[in-house]
Amino acid sequence: MGLCKDGEPPKRLALIYKGVVDLIERFSPDSMAIERLFFARNTTSALQVSEARGVILLAAVLHDIPVTEYTPNQVKVAITGSGSADKRQMQEMITRLLRLPEIPRPDDAADGLSLAFCHINCVRGRR
Repeated sequence: MGLCKDGEPPKRLALIYKGVVDLIERFSPDSMAIERLFFARNTTSALQVSEARGVILLAAVLHDIPVTEYTPNQVKVAITGSGSADKRQMQEMITRLLRLPEIPRPDDAADGLSLAFCHINCVRGRR
């Protein structure tokens, strides 16, 4: 999406929204998955992530796409079988599960793939 960490928050949120809408229009997803947030310490990060999450949810709702939320623990269990897996274990396991030649970069890419994998398996399990 070409987002940068600098810039005014409203402009960044608009870029996130536009990027998500572009992805929705390009790929026509049947559903979306998003990680449920938990922040114990850094309230500044929590607010920024919550704002970004809000525009992503808005884009989904305005395009009639159902959204399922998963806790980090649910994703860890779905990928590694253990809710206590660390980031490296998650990266290595998603690489194996998807038969990728190397760990996806940046780190957020592996997180996104893990969430998607979790969601696909949960949806399959409901059918």
